[in-house]
Amino acid sequence: MSQGEAPRLGGKVRGLRRKEGLSQVQLAERLGISASYLNLIESDRRPLTAPLLIKLAQTFRLDVAEFAASDEARTISDLMELFGDPLFENHGLTNSDVRELAGASPNVARAVVALYHAFQAQKETLAAQLEGADGSGSFDASRLPSEEVSDLIQRHMNHFPELEEAAENLWRLAQLDADDLYRGLTWHLKRTHGVEVRVVPLAESGGAVRRFDAARKELVLAEILAPRSRNFELAHQLCLLEHGDLLDAFAADPHLTTDASRAVARMALANYFAGAVLMPYERFLQACRQLRYDIELLGHRFRTSFEQVCHRLTTLQRKGSEGVPFHMIRIDVAGNISKRFSASGIRFARFSGACPRWNVFAAMSTPGMIRVQLSKMPDGKVYFCLARTVGKDSGGYHAPHAVQAIGIGCQAGYAKELVYAEGVDLENVGAAIDVGVTCRLCERLDCTQRAFPSIQHPLRVREGVRGVSFYAPVPES
Repeated sequence: MSQGEAPRLGGKVRGLRRKEGLSQVQLAERLGISASYLNLIESDRRPLTAPLLIKLAQTFRLDVAEFAASDEARTISDLMELFGDPLFENHGLTNSDVRELAGASPNVARAVVALYHAFQAQKETLAAQLEGADGSGSFDASRLPSEEVSDLIQRHMNHFPELEEAAENLWRLAQLDADDLYRGLTWHLKRTHGVEVRVVPLAESGGAVRRFDAARKELVLAEILAPRSRNFELAHQLCLLEHGDLLDAFAADPHLTTDASRAVARMALANYFAGAVLMPYERFLQACRQLRYDIELLGHRFRTSFEQVCHRLTTLQRKGSEGVPFHMIRIDVAGNISKRFSASGIRFARFSGACPRWNVFAAMSTPGMIRVQLSKMPDGKVYFCLARTVGKDSGGYHAPHAVQAIGIGCQAGYAKELVYAEGVDLENVGAAIDVGVTCRLCERLDCTQRAFPSIQHPLRVREGVRGVSFYAPVPES
């Protein structure tokens, strides 16, 4: 949506009316307008004014945020990406077609995204079966549960006030001490739940870093876990023991369609709780402002890892006490995205590869070093991004050492609050690196790292001419 363009909310109004089983006449009466005017609103020929929006929210006891344009923008982004599949190449779809579908029929648009997602999963399953991926001719497309949980987290803007409150209550009830969090958490487990905590060699734990035996009331932690990770696992287990009902309530979200999705959601939210325990909201936010979001210094102060701090930074969305709105992405050496969240407004690819020009990929070539980048997206928005590699707790010399990279960033307007922006000319947009969402959606045809043609420009092959890439056009001589 271009800057200054009024949000198209007609489809949302129509969807709400139909959900409530009302006719246009009935809803118009409640809003104090004519049915013909409501018809114009629903068809986006008249704007939904602020007074009408408030009246609509009051009538149906809704949060005005439910009408935020960000949800529609995410749907448009997903649709643009999926229609970038060569499968749709000959259908002549335009950006306007996509926006009209998302605005006029948001439920249909989301259904199309879900259908394509299922299509992709089935295609991967079939490919794995044909290749004998696991030697048995069967393969479970396990990406779907994680995708549904990612969507759940995005819908909540990665902020769960109930879990924040539960974490704060734990500090009061267990009388936790920041200087000896491990002792306080183990004492609370013993006193409240009768659970003993033992730290044992990895072989004795059966290869698990955390193993809870409810019958024996015993929590076993592997000795390979660093102290910060032991505290995290203790808090995670406490969440499972004390807040199962709360986890179940979130996991009952209708958008989580399988038992696997609901189980993954419970684990993700228990991790959220653990992060909130290790880094209490207000104290952590105060430290962020004092230390100018220096991730390594925050890790030292709260005895947490680089990745744990980055995760926590993305959750600072408490009303009236917000931190910088960050996005975060985690990749492996093959470029697979295992985690993603965006409060900054940046869009991530869901169905195809990410842009290789992001500094999160460059971070792989300089392990342990923080890489900063001023990134300009195709829509003209500029983001300040930083990235660094992270490693897992090692299981010894013979254990594989997995290396991943964390990318985190914000809109350039917030960058002055970060220590990493010192010496960076944030006003010099010309110095920003051009970055896209994915090749199929990017219109920058002169990119030397382009891997696929843009959906906006048909591929033209001239045998006697070679551009900066195979897909880059070359002017006629």
